[in-house]
Amino acid sequence: MERVLGIGGYFVRATDPAALSAWYRDCLGLDVDEHGAWQQDTGVTVFATFESDTDYFGARTQQTMVNFRVRDLDAMLAQLRSKGADVVDDTQDMEGVGRFGWVTDPEGNRIELWQPA
Repeated sequence: MERVLGIGGYFVRATDPAALSAWYRDCLGLDVDEHGAWQQDTGVTVFATFESDTDYFGARTQQTMVNFRVRDLDAMLAQLRSKGADVVDDTQDMEGVGRFGWVTDPEGNRIELWQPA
Protein backbone atom coordinates (compact mmCIF):
# COMPACT_ATOMS: atom_id res chain seq x y z
CA MET A 1 0.00 0.00 0.00
CA GLU A 2 1.28 3.46 -0.91
CA ARG A 3 1.38 5.88 2.07
CA VAL A 4 1.67 9.63 2.51
CA LEU A 5 5.08 10.87 3.67
CA GLY A 6 3.99 13.84 5.75
CA ILE A 7 2.12 17.11 5.64
CA GLY A 8 2.93 18.87 2.37
CA GLY A 9 1.14 22.11 3.18
CA TYR A 10 -1.53 23.81 5.22
CA PHE A 11 -3.69 26.33 3.38
CA VAL A 12 -5.78 29.06 5.01
CA ARG A 13 -8.43 31.30 3.47
CA ALA A 14 -7.98 34.96 4.37
CA THR A 15 -9.64 38.26 3.57
CA ASP A 16 -6.13 39.79 3.55
CA PRO A 17 -3.61 37.03 2.76
CA ALA A 18 -0.56 39.33 2.96
CA ALA A 19 -1.54 40.65 6.41
CA LEU A 20 -2.27 37.16 7.70
CA SER A 21 1.07 35.86 6.38
CA ALA A 22 2.80 38.78 8.11
CA TRP A 23 1.01 37.94 11.40
CA TYR A 24 2.24 34.33 11.25
CA ARG A 25 5.76 35.58 10.49
CA ASP A 26 5.84 38.36 13.09
CA CYS A 27 3.96 36.64 15.92
CA LEU A 28 4.90 32.98 15.50
CA GLY A 29 8.22 33.29 13.67
CA LEU A 30 6.94 31.26 10.71
CA ASP A 31 9.53 32.19 8.10
CA VAL A 32 8.39 31.11 4.66
CA ASP A 33 10.00 31.75 1.29
CA GLU A 34 8.35 33.41 -1.71
CA HIS A 35 6.51 30.16 -2.50
CA GLY A 36 5.27 29.64 1.06
CA ALA A 37 7.78 26.86 1.77
CA TRP A 38 8.83 26.51 5.40
CA GLN A 39 11.60 24.26 6.68
CA GLN A 40 10.33 23.04 10.04
CA ASP A 41 12.28 21.26 12.73
CA THR A 42 12.01 17.48 12.81
CA GLY A 43 9.55 15.99 15.23
CA VAL A 44 6.29 14.17 15.56
CA THR A 45 3.10 15.30 13.79
CA VAL A 46 -0.25 14.23 15.23
CA PHE A 47 -3.22 13.42 13.02
CA ALA A 48 -6.46 13.11 15.00
CA THR A 49 -10.16 13.30 14.24
CA PHE A 50 -12.74 14.89 16.55
CA GLU A 51 -16.50 14.67 16.91
CA SER A 52 -18.29 17.20 14.70
CA ASP A 53 -19.74 19.05 17.72
CA THR A 54 -16.39 19.60 19.47
CA ASP A 55 -15.62 23.00 20.96
CA TYR A 56 -11.89 22.20 21.00
CA PHE A 57 -11.27 24.16 17.79
CA GLY A 58 -13.03 27.27 19.10
CA ALA A 59 -15.78 28.31 16.70
CA ARG A 60 -17.89 25.43 15.39
CA THR A 61 -17.46 26.83 11.87
CA GLN A 62 -13.71 26.05 12.01
CA GLN A 63 -13.32 22.60 10.45
CA THR A 64 -9.59 22.10 11.13
CA MET A 65 -7.01 23.42 13.57
CA VAL A 66 -3.27 23.58 13.05
CA ASN A 67 -1.03 22.62 15.96
CA PHE A 68 2.49 24.07 16.05
CA ARG A 69 5.26 22.53 18.17
CA VAL A 70 7.12 25.08 20.31
CA ARG A 71 10.23 24.88 22.46
CA ASP A 72 8.95 27.04 25.34
CA LEU A 73 5.18 27.47 25.58
CA ASP A 74 5.30 30.17 28.26
CA ALA A 75 7.77 32.26 26.25
CA MET A 76 5.70 31.87 23.06
CA LEU A 77 2.46 32.87 24.83
CA ALA A 78 4.19 35.90 26.39
CA GLN A 79 5.54 36.89 22.96
CA LEU A 80 2.07 36.62 21.44
CA ARG A 81 0.50 38.66 24.25
CA SER A 82 3.16 41.37 23.82
CA LYS A 83 2.11 41.67 20.18
CA GLY A 84 -1.56 42.02 21.13
CA ALA A 85 -2.61 38.55 19.95
CA ASP A 86 -5.82 36.92 21.21
CA VAL A 87 -4.31 34.33 23.58
CA VAL A 88 -6.39 31.96 25.72
CA ASP A 89 -5.51 32.48 29.40
CA ASP A 90 -5.55 28.80 30.36
CA THR A 91 -3.02 26.17 29.34
CA GLN A 92 -3.39 22.41 29.56
CA ASP A 93 -0.85 19.87 30.80
CA MET A 94 -1.15 16.30 29.53
CA GLU A 95 1.13 13.88 31.36
CA GLY A 96 3.61 12.21 29.04
CA VAL A 97 2.43 14.33 26.08
CA GLY A 98 3.25 17.93 26.98
CA ARG A 99 1.70 21.34 27.49
CA PHE A 100 -0.82 23.11 25.28
CA GLY A 101 -1.89 26.70 24.76
CA TRP A 102 -4.08 28.46 22.19
CA VAL A 103 -4.14 31.68 20.18
CA THR A 104 -6.58 32.97 17.58
CA ASP A 105 -5.13 34.56 14.45
CA PRO A 106 -6.51 37.83 13.05
CA GLU A 107 -8.85 35.91 10.71
CA GLY A 108 -10.45 34.04 13.64
CA ASN A 109 -8.63 30.71 13.25
CA ARG A 110 -7.80 29.02 16.54
CA ILE A 111 -4.23 27.66 16.66
CA GLU A 112 -2.92 25.16 19.16
CA LEU A 113 0.64 25.48 20.48
CA TRP A 114 2.29 22.35 21.87
CA GLN A 115 5.41 22.02 23.99
CA PRO A 116 6.09 18.26 23.77
CA ALA A 117 7.05 16.43 26.96
